[in-house]
Amino acid sequence: MTTGFVDEPRLAGLMVRETLRRLRGVAPAMVALSPLAGRRAGSLAAVPADLRRAEPGLVESFYSGHVRLAGHDVEFGSRSPFALRQAPRSWMAELHGFGWLRHFTEAGDALAAEQARVLVGDWLGFERRALPRLAFDHEVSARRLVSLLSHSPIVLAQADEMFARRFEAGLARQTRHLARAAGSAPDGMPRLLARIALATAALCQPGRRCAVRGAAKLLAEELDRQIHPDGGHISRNPAAIPTLLADLLPLRQLFAHRNQAMPRALFSAIDRMLPALRFFQHGDGALALFNGAGLADRALLHQLLRYDETLGEPVSALRQSGYQRLAAGGTVLLADTGLPPAPAVAGEAHAGTLAFEFSSGRRRMVVNCGATVRAEDAGRRLARNTAAHSTLVLGDHSSSRFAKSPALDRYLGVPLLPGPTRVPVSREDTGEGQLLTAAHDGYRVPFGFVHEREIHLSRDGRRIEGIDRLFQANGRAHRLASDEPLGMLRFHLHPDVTADETPSGIRLSHGEEVWWFRSEVAARLEDSILFADRSGARPTLQIGIVFDPMERTELAWCFER
Repeated sequence: MTTGFVDEPRLAGLMVRETLRRLRGVAPAMVALSPLAGRRAGSLAAVPADLRRAEPGLVESFYSGHVRLAGHDVEFGSRSPFALRQAPRSWMAELHGFGWLRHFTEAGDALAAEQARVLVGDWLGFERRALPRLAFDHEVSARRLVSLLSHSPIVLAQADEMFARRFEAGLARQTRHLARAAGSAPDGMPRLLARIALATAALCQPGRRCAVRGAAKLLAEELDRQIHPDGGHISRNPAAIPTLLADLLPLRQLFAHRNQAMPRALFSAIDRMLPALRFFQHGDGALALFNGAGLADRALLHQLLRYDETLGEPVSALRQSGYQRLAAGGTVLLADTGLPPAPAVAGEAHAGTLAFEFSSGRRRMVVNCGATVRAEDAGRRLARNTAAHSTLVLGDHSSSRFAKSPALDRYLGVPLLPGPTRVPVSREDTGEGQLLTAAHDGYRVPFGFVHEREIHLSRDGRRIEGIDRLFQANGRAHRLASDEPLGMLRFHLHPDVTADETPSGIRLSHGEEVWWFRSEVAARLEDSILFADRSGARPTLQIGIVFDPMERTELAWCFER
């Protein structure tokens, strides 16, 4: 397990912190191993709204014993789905998170209510030791608690007094367990979701009014620490923003409904995050595919943005989060210009420094490969490499690194190890357009190069001009080994883009949008793949330019509508 730590002190430190975190979590977990028992919590004082999209048709799959969750189809037949142990981990996490109850609420009929009650009662009937350990992970526990609270009306519809008492006691037990375990939650989303769930439970459950102030204080501290002043999350994952807003907005309503003092940090975080969400949207409403972002629920995005009262144009930069947005004439370009996140919150981060995406009107043209829906897919790891992003790659190396040991991957969650130590950024808006210049030193150690990218978007949005440059760092640049690939500039195309090589350049068409790509060095079309698609990995194309960095250190290119 310690192999490779000598060369990577950051991994050693992260390993020690993770071990201490797990040791702190042993006591709460052992307490929860005792047979489930608890006092009646009483009727709920409030029920949080669920803003996520529901599909009542999915209820039928539970009747048939064949359910699709987290991109996986799993058949359990007449058995309890909660008894499964061999199903994919992400499927089980979603199952035990109970988010699927929203489909029963949307169906709203007597049969749906009865089936929801049967499923919840089935889960409550298992002893702690009979359920998979994953069911009591911090994030899964938090999602389950909020889901059960949100959909308690459908679960309790037509329920007898005995079941109601059992359900309420189960909520109280889960709240106590999460409260004991929250302090040992992994940094980032798991810890923040646990604090959101505990604040929600304190507001919903009678007899816990005295717990509201403490839960609100701990939540406020976590929001202040994890949400940047620009509204981004410390993981730098754009998808974290709608995930958190979907829970924070109902929580804000609960504070008002219960006449409880709302934490200032909650109001402030929501106020910052809504504009940040709009910042990451392309013309078609989809989120940009950076740092773990995958397929977005556009219905949820639309619902969330109804709460945004700013109504102005999206901001041009998220400086603390490390992103830039250029927009003109219906063209939107989003670029990653930030340092990798801290390893403790980089389990889903990508090595995509200086990568960009652009859309024209309601059509996405150039994208990154994005994260897969199915967390276990090998493509999830591939999508994190620099080669899966629209940027420059040297020697087929990523600009940031990953832990190389499978044991470390399992223990630490495959953190991204920072490569770039500096990413200077400058921006100039003139009468001719918008000019963005940024650089990173992620290739300084392995190859002795600093990569600089300059992008200019014309005032009318019809032309994107770029120059990628390589500078020798302290005169130490060296030739790539003979067995290493040369440099390559990549532009991954959205699967709906039709691309054709012609003597005049590469013609790109997507619906009514037609663009041309031209460059100083001959470009070619190659196979690529978009991982972030509802139907799974989807084949597409990429524009590739191969070059020798010892002979050419500047590449000029342009997209023109």
